[in-house]
Amino acid sequence: MTLLIAGLILFLGAHSIRICADGWRSRQIARFGATAWKIGYSAVSLIGLGLIILGFGQARQAPVLLWTPPAGMPHLTALLVLLAFILIAAAYVPRNHIKARLHHPMLLGVQAWALGHLLANGELADIILFASFLVWALLDLKAARRRDRDQETRYAAGALPGTMFSLVAGVLIWLGFLVKLHGVLIGVPVLG
Repeated sequence: MTLLIAGLILFLGAHSIRICADGWRSRQIARFGATAWKIGYSAVSLIGLGLIILGFGQARQAPVLLWTPPAGMPHLTALLVLLAFILIAAAYVPRNHIKARLHHPMLLGVQAWALGHLLANGELADIILFASFLVWALLDLKAARRRDRDQETRYAAGALPGTMFSLVAGVLIWLGFLVKLHGVLIGVPVLG
């Protein structure tokens, strides 16, 4: 569990700098340059992600069950993860109505993903992992909306092709995870 928690601190800590210390972040970028900042940020994030993967794998070897999810929760989780993949796709597809309306679909997607997994998993490691991501995404969304208000950020209008691409990409990725990738990458098959 120690590796999981250390990984979460590194990964989510790096991703929380804009929440807690946006001015400090700007000063470091000005001091060292954007490229050096991105390299350091990426290195810390990758180390954190690696520790999360190792720590979660270790924790699953000695599970601590805190509660047993009701039978229907995996179905609800599948729907929330579908929503998450559509929102995450919309974060990267230019000129779509989802991003134009919601402004931060990535953070909303992480929230849907984490909530879905919290509902369907009752082991301690699951709760630590998914609750951490849920709390981080809620705090980051609040900070991002505050920055948008302060900077009077305007988002590009959506267009049908971008919206359709976001929807199709999200559904295809979701189907890939549902049918095969979740089992291959996470070690827990969704179907079967």
